[in-house]
Amino acid sequence: MGAQSHDVRQLFMGSLSILLIVVSVAVLSAGGLVFVSYSAEIERARTAVISGGRILTTTSGPIEYAENGSGIPLLSIHGAGGGFDQGLANAVELVGAGFRVIAPSRFGYLGTPIPADASPSAQADAHAALLVALKVDWAVVVGISAGARSALQLALRHPDRVAALVLMVPGTYAPEGPVAIEASRGSRFAFWLVNAGADFAWWATEKIAPSVLIRFIGVPPEVVAAAPKTEQDRVMQIVSSVQPLSVRFPGINIDSKPALHRLPLEKIMVPTLVISARDDLFNTLPAAEFAAGGIPNAKLVVFGTGGHLLVGRGREVRAIVGEFLAGASVK
Repeated sequence: MGAQSHDVRQLFMGSLSILLIVVSVAVLSAGGLVFVSYSAEIERARTAVISGGRILTTTSGPIEYAENGSGIPLLSIHGAGGGFDQGLANAVELVGAGFRVIAPSRFGYLGTPIPADASPSAQADAHAALLVALKVDWAVVVGISAGARSALQLALRHPDRVAALVLMVPGTYAPEGPVAIEASRGSRFAFWLVNAGADFAWWATEKIAPSVLIRFIGVPPEVVAAAPKTEQDRVMQIVSSVQPLSVRFPGINIDSKPALHRLPLEKIMVPTLVISARDDLFNTLPAAEFAAGGIPNAKLVVFGTGGHLLVGRGREVRAIVGEFLAGASVK
């Protein structure tokens, strides 16, 4: 029995060693596959942002931008986490053909450096300088989220450059209920990722716990879950479009610490449309109501649901924007 026990023990230990080797190889292989997948995706994202924009020297310094289409000039000002690429994508969702979309990367995003003065007013001057450099006399101006801050300043500081103003889920001033990042633990973790510029961590969270990032960008995850597959895919595309996070987080840090104050909105005389949603987790509704209430004859549209990305409202939003621009005699 003793010899048999010894043989069994050796057989067991040998089998255990083989099992551990197999498990170790599997773990290493899985890790290798994860690294290969991440490396491929992040390289595609880096290549896209490097090759997709142009740097133009202006009186406000170098500005990265991209263009698409022809017709009526439309300046598409992206929100936090964006760049020229998101500016182009936002415009595609809002308007059809017949527009020359000009999409700059704001200060700190992608190829646009951070100047000594990175305030919304300085950014507005940079928008105007870009239009001048491109020999564009005026444009329809669309400001989304944090991009609405410099859009408002552009209408105030360079009114002759603005034919019509569209503010989408505006991250602008409100005397009560200020715009803020959603306060859940998951959103705090996502904000830490942003500040760390952690490309891999953002990518891994997107794969493992996408609802964390969906909530972080201002949309209730349950709204996305109830939306059609095409809308779910659109939301995840926006989440993915934040990559490479490392070349966007300097701009995100500027946007996350705004020194917002009351503006003389009554001086804005261009046709203005303001759109928001009641369940926007960034709480843009008070800012939207305040802006629309202060700008003479501004039109305010508020959706009951849709979150910060106006999930499920694409067709309605596009129709509203089209009708507004037609009424403003720019289409």
